[in-house]
Amino acid sequence: MGAELTLGVEEELHLIDLQSWQLSARAPQVLSRLDQTWYSAELQRTTVETNTAVVRTLTELREELLRLRKGLVEAAARDGLGVAAVGTAPRSTFSDFELTATGRYGRMQEQYRLLVDEQLICGTQIHVGVSDRDLAVEIMQRVAPTLPVLLALSASSPFWNGQNTGYASIRTTIWQRWPSAGTTGELSSAARYDQLLDDLIASGVIADRKMAYFDVRPSSHAPTLELRVCDACPLVDDAVLIAGLFRAAVRAAELDVLAGRPRVQQAAPLYRAGIWQAARGGLSGDLLAEGEHPRPVPAPVAVRSLLHRLRPQLEELGDWDEVTDLTEATLARGNSADRQRAAFVEHGQLDDVVRQVVEETHGAAAGESPATPVLRRYRSRAGDEAVGLNAQPRPVYREVIEHVRALGPEGMAITGAARDAWAAQRHLAYVVAGPDGTREQPFEVDLLPRMIHQHEWTQLEHGLVQRARAIECFLRDVYGEQRIVEDGVLDRAAVVGAPGWEDRARRLPAGVVRAPVAGFDLVRNEYGGWRVLEDNVRNPSGVAYGVAARALMDAVVPGMPRPPALLDPATAFERLRSTLLARSRPGTRAVLLSSGPASGAWFEHRKLADGAGLLLAGVDDLDVRDGVVLHRASGDPVGVLYLRLDDELLDLRDRTGRALGEEVFEVAAAGGVVLANAPGNGIADDKAMYRSVPEFIGYYLRERPLLESVPTYRLSDESERRAVLERIGELVTKPVDGYGGAGVLIGPAASAAEVAARRAEIAADPANWVAQEVVDLSSVPSWNRTEATLQPRRVDLRAFVYVTGTGAADCHLADVALTRVAPEGSLVVNSSRGGGAKDTWILVDRGADAREGDTGVRAGR
Repeated sequence: MGAELTLGVEEELHLIDLQSWQLSARAPQVLSRLDQTWYSAELQRTTVETNTAVVRTLTELREELLRLRKGLVEAAARDGLGVAAVGTAPRSTFSDFELTATGRYGRMQEQYRLLVDEQLICGTQIHVGVSDRDLAVEIMQRVAPTLPVLLALSASSPFWNGQNTGYASIRTTIWQRWPSAGTTGELSSAARYDQLLDDLIASGVIADRKMAYFDVRPSSHAPTLELRVCDACPLVDDAVLIAGLFRAAVRAAELDVLAGRPRVQQAAPLYRAGIWQAARGGLSGDLLAEGEHPRPVPAPVAVRSLLHRLRPQLEELGDWDEVTDLTEATLARGNSADRQRAAFVEHGQLDDVVRQVVEETHGAAAGESPATPVLRRYRSRAGDEAVGLNAQPRPVYREVIEHVRALGPEGMAITGAARDAWAAQRHLAYVVAGPDGTREQPFEVDLLPRMIHQHEWTQLEHGLVQRARAIECFLRDVYGEQRIVEDGVLDRAAVVGAPGWEDRARRLPAGVVRAPVAGFDLVRNEYGGWRVLEDNVRNPSGVAYGVAARALMDAVVPGMPRPPALLDPATAFERLRSTLLARSRPGTRAVLLSSGPASGAWFEHRKLADGAGLLLAGVDDLDVRDGVVLHRASGDPVGVLYLRLDDELLDLRDRTGRALGEEVFEVAAAGGVVLANAPGNGIADDKAMYRSVPEFIGYYLRERPLLESVPTYRLSDESERRAVLERIGELVTKPVDGYGGAGVLIGPAASAAEVAARRAEIAADPANWVAQEVVDLSSVPSWNRTEATLQPRRVDLRAFVYVTGTGAADCHLADVALTRVAPEGSLVVNSSRGGGAKDTWILVDRGADAREGDTGVRAGR
């Protein structure tokens, strides 16, 4: 038989210094203590390769891998080293590379330079016995469409050169730079394969046959077909699973050859696309389904589809039960990339990630047993902040989730009733208009908090302060000298006369702070990265709701375990007060000017005024005399007006019809009163202007943005509009001047009729619309009353920066954030669209920054 279907594995393993958690170039010393039958050197001195004996069963393969790892771990321990079977060592940097001293490797470094110097990567090579080389070449081409699934299962290299790359397997991208990596293209025989190698060697591009680094190839040194595309796997069972699937795929291809079934040759660009897709998303994104015209499907669907397609061969080989169990276990816990990202999120330290992969490499084949009971009914998903793919609560959420489990459905029902009563008594609600007038809609706070780690909050603080400074600089400039227009950074038509522009705002005094209260909507994607979704500098709301959510939780669930370092959101009141008073004249009062009880955020207006010590007033409570704004009831002069209006200040009239808004503005223009969040600010939080905020940061601050924006299309641009009109069903479209979720259409959730209607609206008035790529929001558990269980719900975050100037020291991120929660199955979090909220627990130890220093990783770009 041409395919003996034996198994063997070569593993490349990093050596890790257990004190510094960095790579160690002591492979020669370690290898001197090991049997060269099983262990050998690699290109880099930080790596050792193991070679198993030839085996016939998956059980034997597992035992071999464990045997060789044990031997290497024991030998490395004598030098204080550990071993990590991982695509890239999480803390590796370019400077860690040291070449193994052989003539061949020296020649390679001389020829390929940086390409060699960046090869701090490790893979798993799986050999399946195929002694007939013509058959091996034929099988090689037939199994190619299965390789992206195997790569996704193995993906273990999200971190590289100190960065979170955004890839599940950055090793693949590094490896594919070799001129002989990837696919061979169509070949008719082993002779043609050999001629290809001869031609490559003759070209001088590769030095020898060992440099045939194709993703799958006839082995250069054994009668096998060799799979080379996979990352090294920290858990032995992941490598065993891939070996089982690959062997079954080889057998399936052999049977097709014997039956004379024609080969369907996949186009090389589609093959490369499938490999790239697997490297990018791993098991958390989409994979391309097998077939002549592949389409993206969720990774678990692609994995299970391959498993069931190979069932006859797996049963023939006696592997079906074991491979099925291994498949479900891997899908449940995620691949190594998923686990590494989860480890990093806990504290933002790469040392934690390195420690995890070393422990997995040294440990049991299947990894450690779960620390706590799984949430069996929880619909686990990639990107859940609190629960892993294995339905295990993440460490920071364990005590909270256990508290909820201990209460049980009956206890949660009682607690939910207490919450509703507490909220009703305090009118924790927002006001909505109906056919019979306005009414209060309860602002529902879920009984599980959302937690933000210290390193994440620090990242957000730096990025949002930067963004608030740039927006304040922009507002001062466009209503002043308009340098950004004169220098050609923005077109004049995109500013003057655009939605939100108010020409009279140019009359306010130079140097006035125009946006002392800035709100930012943020989302966290399935890879753990934060993005700014919207800027709000007209009328940002949510501070009082965030404070109320904490007060509710303290009253209703006082026994829920609290972390020791937890910011108090109520400190935002004093921060608001000091911000408003910073530019007001001594002896004057600060007033929150509200549209009154019919305003949607009337609850907030009352609570902010009470908490920050502001006078709460409507237009009829003010007067203007002799160039001074007065509070009618007290007669006190007003130094600052915090505008929380549903209408524009300049349109305000009192009950007598007096144009009091214009009079107030005239006083502000003369410097007699400060307007907090002044008229004209809408130009900065216009949805189309949002796209230009990174340019503001570069232009005004001479810095690179610290937080990324969501890719946004400005539809007044003809080329962007044409592209968007073809993709309405894939994008989020929204009016440039919209707020509260009004007018937002999420394409993937829309009907064909809704998509067609939106396309017509955009075509009729393109400048009124923007489009954004869909962000698959992260999720946090919420209590589902109907099912009496925890279920994931999508969330966003609104954070607030208080601004007294344009310097970094003049801007402060408030200790409060509002987590907004989408309804079941929705991506829209706005309260007016059925969303709720969570108490946001910001876990910050104020002294920790000085003690811990840098997080050790930079945000991927």
